[in-house]
Amino acid sequence: MGQATRTTKLLLDLGKRDQGGANTDKQAALTATVEVLNRARAFYIHFFLAHPDKLAERVSYFSEKHQEGRERLISPNELLTWAEALTVSTRSHPHPLPSYNFSDQFPEFPFIYRRSVIKDAIGKARSYLSHLTNWKASGKNKGQPGLPGATNHPTLYDEAFRLDLDGTDLRPNPRTCFARLKVYTGTAWEWQNYPVNLNRYFEARWRDPAWENQSPKLILRKQSAALHFPQVKEVKAKKVKESKEDPHLVTVAVDLNVKNLAVITVRQDGRIIETAFVTDHGLDRHRYGHLKCIAKKQWQSGTPVKGEHSNQQIWRHVRRMNEDAADKVARIIADVCAKYPGCVLLFERLRKIKPTGRSKSARMNRRQANQLRGKINHSSKDKTYAVCNTVTVEVNPHGTSQYCSRCGAKGERFSHRGGKRITEKWGKLFFCPVCHYVANADFNASVNVHRSFYREWHWKLRDKPPRHRLLESQP
Repeated sequence: MGQATRTTKLLLDLGKRDQGGANTDKQAALTATVEVLNRARAFYIHFFLAHPDKLAERVSYFSEKHQEGRERLISPNELLTWAEALTVSTRSHPHPLPSYNFSDQFPEFPFIYRRSVIKDAIGKARSYLSHLTNWKASGKNKGQPGLPGATNHPTLYDEAFRLDLDGTDLRPNPRTCFARLKVYTGTAWEWQNYPVNLNRYFEARWRDPAWENQSPKLILRKQSAALHFPQVKEVKAKKVKESKEDPHLVTVAVDLNVKNLAVITVRQDGRIIETAFVTDHGLDRHRYGHLKCIAKKQWQSGTPVKGEHSNQQIWRHVRRMNEDAADKVARIIADVCAKYPGCVLLFERLRKIKPTGRSKSARMNRRQANQLRGKINHSSKDKTYAVCNTVTVEVNPHGTSQYCSRCGAKGERFSHRGGKRITEKWGKLFFCPVCHYVANADFNASVNVHRSFYREWHWKLRDKPPRHRLLESQP
């Protein structure tokens, strides 16, 4: 039993007023709301960092499962109650701390927004203190974690948000629906209606009974605003250990690359039954052209000014291309997994790939390609788990592109250029000198991902020598 998640986006119409968009006052109210919430979040981050012992407090409780008394870390809800008692003026607590009087600094602040920023501040403060403790334990002189920032996308709970689609007719006009938000106008908190760009795709996902809608987040950017609705669904899937006991288990391995974004192989009963190549359709070359333009402009402008961001439109375009490619590849992987119910999806465990050498634009392009691999991995996990209850496993990547998938011997990679065979590290083809097997290098690596999962040949578990032998071998 697990939980799948997805996000459904609803754009607010901030276009021209005569075309049905929100007026400029409503747009300014969104900006003012985000700013005052950031200031309130900064207030509580400073408050919790001034009381670190409270965040690490252990409380006693009685466990119904084990029928005994135990200890646990204080929960966020208990911290919220404690923080409100010390910072908010109420009938039961009329005198908050003088140095942390939230009621004086933020008069008439809605309680639902206050609780939202308190929960955010608890998470940020705990994360910072945890990283700081780990850094101190490591003994390093550099890399000290910085103080947490106060910016975050605000969460809109039921008391601050309304959206009713029951009386909406999508056929005559796409702007017949409004989202009702509680916003800060600069002087007071008011309810205001914002037109939304409603479509059938959003309505279908919103009304899907299999998914549970949660409180949305307001994503405000310079030229756009949207409501992101998290949705969750309970999923029943076998554990990997149980799936491995099936002699006819189907495994779907994916090898992620640059030109071939994904090479998908399906294995059952020790043989490959399906293969799919997903190419980039010129994405790598197109992205390299944009990054080359960025590198040239940065060279012409000289040393950048701290805090300024250059070439923002080009960077947004590059990010959109990567996100679109990742979503398409993930959808193809999910479609393959849907053909084989109960299969296991395999990826290589790739974490640190540092682009070195070559020009600045080439290094930036490789860095973007590596980020694209991570996006494909993450998106594929979510889609396959939600669509076909497929569990994803990351396997040991050592030697997947160096060893022969047919006999297990170490081979070499090469390419053909100008009618000549050139042996190189990133060659397109793979050759085994033992069994003389020649295949596409990415296909060979994808097949070896299966072998790494089943611990075959080079990836077989080795018995560790006894401890006394290790001690005798040491000088």
